[in-house]
Amino acid sequence: MRGALVTLRQATTGDVPALAAIRAQPQVYRWWRGGPDLTAAVTEELSVEDEYGFVIEHAGRTVGLVQWSAQDEPDYRHASIDIYLDAASHGRGLGADAVRTLARHLIVEHGHHRITIDPAADNTAAIRCYAKVGFKPVGIMRGYERGPDGTWHDGLLMDLLADELID
Repeated sequence: MRGALVTLRQATTGDVPALAAIRAQPQVYRWWRGGPDLTAAVTEELSVEDEYGFVIEHAGRTVGLVQWSAQDEPDYRHASIDIYLDAASHGRGLGADAVRTLARHLIVEHGHHRITIDPAADNTAAIRCYAKVGFKPVGIMRGYERGPDGTWHDGLLMDLLADELID
């Protein structure tokens, strides 16, 4: 899949070293964590059934991963997206382009009418990024995830309806 700035391609086990290196960056690890063995964590995540990971490439280089999964129950059908990006690529519009590209794919090719994303409530950069694509805050999920310090932190549920996608 091609966006305005990035290309998304199916992640493979050959991508694990580059993705683990990105995950090890303090600015990324803060939000994504993964334990002491990030190679094992990324390998395991890429093998999860019903989750689809795409390497984000920019200028011929791996700069992150965007993945999606779906709730297929007909009365609650929607897709969810997660993303991480090399710290050197932050603030350049690459994350928004990757999320927009995948969201468009999920709407057009998979027929999803609603997509969710759930950044940490204090991850202001991610929240701004998702808002540029059209995601809107739904509400705070209290005590949603355990942080690296072992305490529970809030998450922000955001969603995007198909007709709200900002190109």
